[in-house]
Amino acid sequence: MKRRNLALRETEHWRPPALRDPTAFRRFGDLQLASIWNDLRPLLASETGAVLDVGCGEQPYRSLLTRAASYQGLDIAEAADRFGYARDDTLYVSGYPWPVGDASVDLALCTEVLEHVLEPSLLLSEVRRCLRPGGRLLMTVPFAARWHFVPYDYWRFTPSGITHLLREAGFADVRVFSRGNPVTVAAQKVIALIAPLGGMRIPLVPIAAAAAVVGHWSLHRDWGEDCLGYTVVATRPRVDAQPPVGT
Repeated sequence: MKRRNLALRETEHWRPPALRDPTAFRRFGDLQLASIWNDLRPLLASETGAVLDVGCGEQPYRSLLTRAASYQGLDIAEAADRFGYARDDTLYVSGYPWPVGDASVDLALCTEVLEHVLEPSLLLSEVRRCLRPGGRLLMTVPFAARWHFVPYDYWRFTPSGITHLLREAGFADVRVFSRGNPVTVAAQKVIALIAPLGGMRIPLVPIAAAAAVVGHWSLHRDWGEDCLGYTVVATRPRVDAQPPVGT
């Protein structure tokens, strides 16, 4: 074969700008970001408890919370080297368990993180430990998305797969919602093809803008089996399931 051996790939040719300020302009040109923002905004606006933002990066969705919520960002110790994120008010951790109390969190937020975790079942189990009984996990995962932050991008999850992982980790009331549809995916691909072109992209700006308009319009339509990604809500049961008799 004359194709590239991607097992040897350690970097990516183009990395999008770090997500530090999800302005309206940035959301217009980034349908992944816009779809996540649209889903999280109503869910976070009503939160009044303790929020743990797992894999928070630059904490782009913290502004969606009101002052009634208490917030703590958490990320891995390698976040600066791998992803370019470093904040003084973030709790950086290595391995498990995290320095977070058992059953001390009302809402765990985890946006576009699970694909970067080699053992997602361990992370989900740790999130469950931190949640109080009845506490919620609010998570997003990509589906139709480019290989990014190479080589630290490991997985793409289907609704079947993410539901299985959450139930195995002890979560209940799992709900999975698609973000976008095949039209949204096509629009995002057009934008993604144009964005890395640098100075050559100026004549293509109208095409990218038209794709963005179509993509935003399509976000309000729920159909098809292809989408940008999924928004997931799950709950730690108020009463843990009893182990089978004889175990």
